[in-house]
Amino acid sequence: MPEIPQISVGDILELKKNHPCSKKSNRFRVLRVGSDIRIVCENCQRDLTVPRIKLEKSIRKIIHPDTSQSQM
Repeated sequence: MPEIPQISVGDILELKKNHPCSKKSNRFRVLRVGSDIRIVCENCQRDLTVPRIKLEKSIRKIIHPDTSQSQM
């Protein structure tokens, strides 16, 4: 059974696909966690709300700001 990623407010998510604002922008900062997760693009500061299940499938790496360690 796959492991459920531990996502918390302030984490940086590196996703599999880039944001349309830039070809290199695939990093998003987590603003809110719940059944939906609210993230903001690190490049253009656009705010997105994504269902947790859909977002968990598209995560490549989780960067925790306090330890700078990654998962997945």
